[in-house]
Amino acid sequence: MMSRSFQRLAMAGVLAGAGLVLLVGPAEAGNKPAKPAKTVPVRLLSLNDFHGNLEPPTGSSGRMVDETGTTVDAGGAAYAATYLKQMSDKNTLKVAQGDLIGASPLISAAFHDEPSVEFLGKVGVTVSSVGNHEFDEGYTELKRIMNGGCHPVDGCSPAGKWKGAQYSYLGANVLLKRPNSSAEKAALDALGGGHTGPLRKLLDGYGIPALPPVAIRWMNGVPIGFIGLVTKTTPTIVTSEGIKDLEFVDEVKAANVASKLLQIVGVKAQVVLVHEGDQVTAGQSPDSCAAQPGAGNRIATQVDAEVDMVLSGHSHQAYLCKVSDPKGGTRLYSQGGSFGRVITKVDFQVDVKTRDVVRSSVVADNQIVTRTVTPDPEISAFVQTWKDRVASVANKPLGKITADITNSGAASGESSLGNLIADGQLAATRTGGNAQIALMNPGGVRANLTYAGSAVGEGDGVVTYGEAFTVQPFNNLMQAVTLTGAQLKTVLEQQFTGGPNNQAFTKILQPSSNFTYTYSTSAPWGSKISNMKIDGVAVTDTQSIRVAANNFLVGGGDAFLAFQGGTDLWSGPLDIDAFAAYFAANPSIAPPVPNHITVVP
Repeated sequence: MMSRSFQRLAMAGVLAGAGLVLLVGPAEAGNKPAKPAKTVPVRLLSLNDFHGNLEPPTGSSGRMVDETGTTVDAGGAAYAATYLKQMSDKNTLKVAQGDLIGASPLISAAFHDEPSVEFLGKVGVTVSSVGNHEFDEGYTELKRIMNGGCHPVDGCSPAGKWKGAQYSYLGANVLLKRPNSSAEKAALDALGGGHTGPLRKLLDGYGIPALPPVAIRWMNGVPIGFIGLVTKTTPTIVTSEGIKDLEFVDEVKAANVASKLLQIVGVKAQVVLVHEGDQVTAGQSPDSCAAQPGAGNRIATQVDAEVDMVLSGHSHQAYLCKVSDPKGGTRLYSQGGSFGRVITKVDFQVDVKTRDVVRSSVVADNQIVTRTVTPDPEISAFVQTWKDRVASVANKPLGKITADITNSGAASGESSLGNLIADGQLAATRTGGNAQIALMNPGGVRANLTYAGSAVGEGDGVVTYGEAFTVQPFNNLMQAVTLTGAQLKTVLEQQFTGGPNNQAFTKILQPSSNFTYTYSTSAPWGSKISNMKIDGVAVTDTQSIRVAANNFLVGGGDAFLAFQGGTDLWSGPLDIDAFAAYFAANPSIAPPVPNHITVVP
């Protein structure tokens, strides 16, 4: 007999919680207009990639180019709340496209992002796709965020026992690894109406969703179906241990299954919320179309023609596009920046008879969340409460810097801040891990260290714990493994596009100061790296080298699969603790010179 936990999980995955029950429940009758109309209005307000930015983000992360080409300050939960209220009417549903949590400032991350999830519930978000950062702390932690309960290690936050998200997280392409037991296969039969039922046929060759694939929300007497998707590259950009029981299948394949599921139960108005997107031309209006179609555009143009619009995320860009579906119909493809700086508004009509979206009625706008409006007083007080709770930790001084230390890459791709972090990681892993060099992934360096003091009054040059955490917000574990010289060379070759790991773009690992090498821009993949030296001594292919990196990289993250060939794994402190300890040991730090990598033609 299958376990109750598996029954609950499978039921949640296939029936999307209570979403499908609403089709025959009292909600339909209660929401029907008194007199039938030919069409009814629906408005969607969407956010993506909020990343726990309860306070207004700073620097370039807190600015956006508006429709006139002017760069304005933007973002902040209290300002977003004001705009959401102003833009809402009785026909409004609020949705999101993932990365609402993870890689967050300390005000949210210190409490495992519970404050940000609570904020999103307060402003009325009803459904969101998961993003890759929702898996930063693993699948089990994501389920806790969804369903409630105190953190298993850190316990309850100052607000008390966590009650769970007030909105639904969806992930149609996030599956449990293929079921093998007869009980699990029986569960598929039971949920799908037996071996010949329409749902069972649909699920054959697909699998058991680990998260609800769809949600249905009623508005003005018509059902609106939402399909949630996350980038299929998630396993390469999160720590492998936390998702070991999951597989992330092709977004289009999963969306088409989910679309058919909605069609089976009569839902024809369909919206894809996908955490995957494209890049745009720098400085363009947020209402312009993406100029560089890529992974997001592939999904937007290839998902089932029944899907009426595709709202995206992940690339932190703002765009509004019209694309063609597989049958030649026109549909909206959009994204709204990041960090709460943009709210995408989509208005459309739904035909009451067919219950389908009238696509010619779709009108969209990307509204910049400027700071010229009055911040919402309730949310302002809410943010201040969490700011006060984290202040004693965030404002603790760690050490000093003599000038700005930035993550801006030199011509080689290394940066002063990346080198500094790698030096700190090497220092933290020499004892115990016997590390000889350290390598840091550039995507993990999220902000700059600035010399100027902040509003909390720590003084010029002082680096606080909160500032250090903003630079490295992932709480990755430091590890060390043994690689041969040849394996280390392969790791470095995997920085570039063109190899077997399908690296999407060049990602230059940030080296500790005692490690140098040369790469060629013109040599073919596999022959780019030469002249590797540790402490000035040449590296041979056969020697053993203890290499320190965070557990994300050691697990093969960012397509650095050669790390997985390492032996004698040792685990040490958290990366943020290594960074803090380096400041304690070196109380005044000058910007390192990023000259450890030599580039030749």
